Amino acid sequence: MNPSSPITTLLLDIGGVLLTNGWGRYSRRQAAEKFTLDYDEFNERHHLTFDTYEEGKLTLDQYLDRVVFYTKRRFSREEFKSFMYNQSQPFQETIDFFLALKKHYALRFAAVSNEGRELTVYRIRQFKLQRLFSAFVSSCFVHLRKPDGDIYRLALDLTATLPEKALYIDDRTMFVEEAAKLGVRSIHHQGLQSTRKELASFGLSVET
Repeated sequence: MNPSSPITTLLLDIGGVLLTNGWGRYSRRQAAEKFTLDYDEFNERHHLTFDTYEEGKLTLDQYLDRVVFYTKRRFSREEFKSFMYNQSQPFQETIDFFLALKKHYALRFAAVSNEGRELTVYRIRQFKLQRLFSAFVSSCFVHLRKPDGDIYRLALDLTATLPEKALYIDDRTMFVEEAAKLGVRSIHHQGLQSTRKELASFGLSVET
């Protein structure tokens, strides 16, 4: 690490790094099986409207109206929403590691994620993510989605961080590449062990 440009701020994705994805392909396939939905039709409707939901332009109920409840169902809206929320599970060892890193180095942390509002709020509260993050630059709050460069710029502005003093961590290669184009050093997260090793190369290590 260049000693003249120490890392002061970590920008982290949530789904795929700290938690499971909130509503990913695997979860949707499970939903189709559990609720006896035509997966192809369900998935097509999802892709046609989910970006709009993630940008904060639809409520979860409006998303479900388009994707699931456009016709009469034998299950309730609340049953389906409960299933959606239960798809979120923590990678607790990873969360604990970053909490220890934050405490040891007094780092600033901001989340940079593509997620809908209701799922974001649930995940923040359920897993107490405010312990780690001082800012949530979620697509539903800021009406920008990765890989739009403006969402990374906004995260830097909100944390008052120069690009060269930030480090971005995401499990999606394209998102890492786009952050790097802005001068933000980045790590492609492929698991806690490899990320810890890469963080150590930036002078950031802690025992947990």
